[in-house]
Amino acid sequence: MLKNLLNLSGKNALVTGSSQGIGQGIALGLAEFGANVLVHYRSDADEAKSVSEAIAKFGVKTSAIGVDLASDNAADDLFDQATKQFGSIDILVLNASVQKPKQWAETTPQEFEEQVMANWKSTLFIMQKFLPGMTERGWGRILTLGSVQELKPHPAMVVYAGTKAAVANTVRNLAIQVADQGVTINNLSPGIIDTPRTDEPTPPIPDRISQRMSVPVGYDGQPEDIAGMAVLLCSDAGRYVTGQTIFVDGGMSL
Repeated sequence: MLKNLLNLSGKNALVTGSSQGIGQGIALGLAEFGANVLVHYRSDADEAKSVSEAIAKFGVKTSAIGVDLASDNAADDLFDQATKQFGSIDILVLNASVQKPKQWAETTPQEFEEQVMANWKSTLFIMQKFLPGMTERGWGRILTLGSVQELKPHPAMVVYAGTKAAVANTVRNLAIQVADQGVTINNLSPGIIDTPRTDEPTPPIPDRISQRMSVPVGYDGQPEDIAGMAVLLCSDAGRYVTGQTIFVDGGMSL
């Protein structure tokens, strides 16, 4: 039965950037289907604690850990804290990212490095830490959060869009290497989702470009729109899907 395939009881999940927005939605979705969920945050411990309290209402194990993914030791710190709390991680959702909207010609080396470090470099090195345990146990799910900008890059987010495209390529590369070891790796790419990030100021873009970035369904998505697909991909219901980029964007990528 599909209900049984979606059951995540007994699985330990880590969702980066889950103190708000899409990450919070995914964390709550995994908990609703029975997973123990470790909440990750960068700076706001109170916000993360609030999410953990909401997760606990599903009767699962939960805690919160703080790590800056743009730091040099991010992967080691995340792994050490996660294993200390949960012992092992079966589901790894790499949602956290840094976005610095700016005209491409004005982007500084520091802004470039910060986005590459947090969005792509940390993704690879975090996978290095958690993936071996999954293959040893013969079961694991890794889900990266991409962006519709992989196909339709925003002119003021050239670096951010580039890192998301790089992550999607990394997913395809690694997925085939572990496909026969019980581990799936997929990339889930949202469109415009109603989160605090959508309210951040962004440099204006020409009408001829903004028109092609419209949402065909006519409205912004919600975090739960992403969470539903995340739950499927992180469960046995998604066991035959790997190495894929799946757009949940209201048709924006068409």
